[in-house]
Amino acid sequence: MAQGDSWFSTAAAQAHGNLLQELMFKQPAAALNCAGRGESLSHVVDLEAAPEFVRLLGDTSAPAWDGILLSVGGNDVIAAAQTPAHLPDGSEVPLEKRLLRRQTEWGPPSAGVGRYFSEPGWTTLADYLRTNLRHLISLRDQGPSAGKPMFVHCYAVPMPRPAAAEDGRGPWLYPMLKAYAVPSADWLAVSRLMVMHLAQLLKSLAADKEQFPHLHVFDSTSVPLATATPGSSGVSGDWHNEIHLNHSGSFKIARAWSEAIENVLVGPPPKPVKAGKGR
Repeated sequence: MAQGDSWFSTAAAQAHGNLLQELMFKQPAAALNCAGRGESLSHVVDLEAAPEFVRLLGDTSAPAWDGILLSVGGNDVIAAAQTPAHLPDGSEVPLEKRLLRRQTEWGPPSAGVGRYFSEPGWTTLADYLRTNLRHLISLRDQGPSAGKPMFVHCYAVPMPRPAAAEDGRGPWLYPMLKAYAVPSADWLAVSRLMVMHLAQLLKSLAADKEQFPHLHVFDSTSVPLATATPGSSGVSGDWHNEIHLNHSGSFKIARAWSEAIENVLVGPPPKPVKAGKGR
């Protein structure tokens, strides 16, 4: 069973690549896809927003799934990055509730691109993601799929640029980095910083076998992709728009993730046996 954000969604409005559809295994496989566009992690486990997924995951009458595929966390990071420094009434949003710092809050140049980043805000977001993933684990383990592997992917690093989706959504990072006066030369590095923070968090959760049993995280950041051209507004490199991959990008990540999933479900392929020397 699969659930998650627009990297999994097959909604008609999605013209970009779909990571789920590019997965390929040596044996026939199928997944029931509950994903929709724009899902944040809280929506994934919300009984009102995703009741069918929650029922199919944790209800005692649900099937026992061989595994659960998740595409979660990316939209939560995007939403946190989009949080402005001030509310419409002029009041300031505290650092622990946003990911970017105002120019007067920047650290020293020696801090690199970390000078623009709100570590207190990341701590808040990380606690939120950790709590919701733990809840997903508990839902799985109270139903017939208890102990089954849960597979989560990390994300690739998007180039902040004025590339919106066909339905008018976005761009997502580009306007906020401009609003926070982050120098354009540092945009890609700031994007990488946020994506790597999420990847490191997810991998640390998978390493905690007691709190997050049978959680398997695939590091998508390790897959080489063609970066979009700065300032481009359409398909560029392996990207369809600012934050969504095109089919080539999805293909590259999905092929590597497929192998990692298969290694868990059926075991790694046997190592070739070296032929012995003749007498």
